[in-house]
Amino acid sequence: QLQASGGGLVQAGGSLRLSCVVSGRTFSNYVMAWFRQAPGKEREFVANMNWSRSSTNYADSVKGRFTISRDNAKNTVFLQMNSLQPEDTAVYYCAAGWFTDSASNRYSYWGQGTQVTVSS
Repeated sequence: QLQASGGGLVQAGGSLRLSCVVSGRTFSNYVMAWFRQAPGKEREFVANMNWSRSSTNYADSVKGRFTISRDNAKNTVFLQMNSLQPEDTAVYYCAAGWFTDSASNRYSYWGQGTQVTVSS
């Protein structure tokens, strides 16, 4: 089970930190990722990180603003989001899989999503 939290309403230029706790599975085995879905749009890749933290990938739209990290001891993955813009408004989902892939269908387990709203 994946439980995401930390979303909310923030003004443009602000920051939020999302968390996703994994339970019931061996967290350290998985590639962890964040995706987002805005109203009327398809779910899109945001970032991922492998189990050893040696590989991270970001969507071009968030590079330099968002940072993914993980604490394997706490079974938690984080997404630090800085310099938020209205176009970042979406439901953010954490996901677990076996490959450092940006395609959502490569991830087997999903959290319930947390809403991020950025006002202009």
